[in-house]
Parts: sequence; structure tokens; C-alpha cells
Amino acid sequence: MEKRPTAFSYTHKILLFVWLCQASCASADLTLNFYSTSCPSAELVVRNTVRSASNMDPTVPGKLLRLLFHDCFVEGCDASVLLQGNGTERSDPANQSLGGFSVIDSAKRLLEIFCPGTVSCADIVALAARDAVELTGGPVVHIPTGRRDGKVSSASNVRPNIVDTSFTMTEMIKLFSSKGLSLEDLVTLSGAHTIGAAHCSAFSDRFQEDSKGKFTFIDTSLDNGYAEKLMKQCPPGANPSITVQNDPETSFVFDNHYYGNLLAHRGLFQSDSVLFTDSRSSKQVKNFAEDQVGFFESWVQSFLKLTSIHVKTGDEGEIRAFCPTANA
Repeated sequence: MEKRPTAFSYTHKILLFVWLCQASCASADLTLNFYSTSCPSAELVVRNTVRSASNMDPTVPGKLLRLLFHDCFVEGCDASVLLQGNGTERSDPANQSLGGFSVIDSAKRLLEIFCPGTVSCADIVALAARDAVELTGGPVVHIPTGRRDGKVSSASNVRPNIVDTSFTMTEMIKLFSSKGLSLEDLVTLSGAHTIGAAHCSAFSDRFQEDSKGKFTFIDTSLDNGYAEKLMKQCPPGANPSITVQNDPETSFVFDNHYYGNLLAHRGLFQSDSVLFTDSRSSKQVKNFAEDQVGFFESWVQSFLKLTSIHVKTGDEGEIRAFCPTANA
């Protein structure tokens, strides 16, 4: 059963996390309410844009959250993943399935009307992901802003800096550590898979096609019933555009059900399943599966760290006029 602390204790902890963020993020020149005078409506515009898009398409929140991860892990949180063109991050096959770009572009267009040349695409990406979590039932996170947009975007930087769904625990720990994120952050941020969907190819390594043209599952860590369901949804020769929900039971709700799935051996990716089968992370998985409030509190801390990875501030980078292209 979910443990529920008093409203005071939960609020007190959230305020403490915000205070700690203010202290820790100051060195990076990110501050809360960065746009309070230059563009007071900035965060409201982003929030309303995300809400409107999500009401029309419930898959939007998951896409925005994934977009943030792919941005921050490559070149830092600088909107480099938004840049279009040959050889950019966005052109790499690993990023071909990313979505949510139109939501960011819509928010940017509005902000350029109200506050031209003021709000960075990098901040919009971070705020949109933050709002996506809250709008689907997740915790409220007050993130500092002031990020600048990067000018460099290279496809060659993508693969060495993002988690592959077949990664081992050791590989994930090494990558997260290189971004200043701990093992606890790794387990917590993996909870992003409580919303969103994946193409069949993302977990095809868990199955093998037999001589009769049918799939059999070769990953014995998977629950048999769940594996059978996945094979029906993604048979050999299936349309590559088919997607499967990360969490089939509460697909569009940000909750702790993801961790319950791991306990039941129903993690969609190998990189999900290993969180419970590895002794280094299994205890935290169990704790989060039993305590949604605890997961939410940890999410606030880890999300603040994620959105502060290698940010550009001050005179670094630029404020793009149009998110898919660098300024002339």
C-alpha cells in the first residue's frame, strides 16, 4: 500500500528541495523566476501550450519528457537536439523517434510575440517536460531558469551519451555518473517510463524469430504472460511505426506503477528489468513501488539535477529566434 505522510511533511520537504536547488544552482547562474521582469508570462505560456497539446494528444507528455533527456544528456540542457540539418543530433537514427518538437515550436512562437529574443529554447524544453509531469499527475517542481541555447549539434555525440535499452546496470551507472548523476538518480529518473511509449524495435533484443517465422522470448527475466502479450503486439514483420505503452495499466498517468511492473518482471526494456534484478538498485525499486510519495520526493531532487546538466548561461550560447535553427 502507498504510504502517505502528512500534508505538512510533504510540503516541508518540497520547500527544502527548492531551497537546496537555489543554493546548488546559483553557481550555474540559473535562478528561480529568471524571467520575472523580462518576460513575466514565460512559464504560463509554456504551461498552457503543453496543456493544450496534451488535451488533444495524450502521448505528448511522454514525448516532451523523453525530449528533455535526449537534450540534456548530449551537450547538456541547451536545446541542441532541436537543431535541424544534416549531421545534427536530431538527424541521428537514435533520435528519429523523438517527438514533441511542434509543442516547443508553438510555445517559442508565442514567446517571440510577447517577449522577443528573451526566452531560450533550452528553458522551454525544460519547462515543458516539468509541466508534462505535473499535468499527468506527477509532482510540482520549481526549476530555475536562465539556460542559453547551444550552437553545436553533432550526430556523432548522440550514441556515446544516451542510454541504449539493452544497457547493463554497470553501463548505465557509468553514463549517469559522467553527467553528475548518482545511482539513486538513475533509478529515480528511470521512473520517467511510467508514461510514454516505445517502438517495437526498442525491445526486439528480448525476442528471437524461430524457423517458423514466429517470435520466442529469450529473456527469461520477463514474465511469461507479459512476454506473450508483447509478441502479439509486435509480431515479426510488424509495421515499424507500431508503439507499445511503457506502462500498459496507467499509460498516461505519472505514478509509481512503473516500479510495481519491475517487481512483477514486466519491465519493457532490458535496461528497465535490470533495475530490479541488480542488487545495487533493487531495494530502491521496492521502496518506490510501495511508496509513491517517496518516489515523487526523489523525483523532484533528481529532476532538478537533470535539468542543470552542463547548462550554458551568461554570455555562452545564444537565445534562438527559431528553435530548429541557430541564429545567423
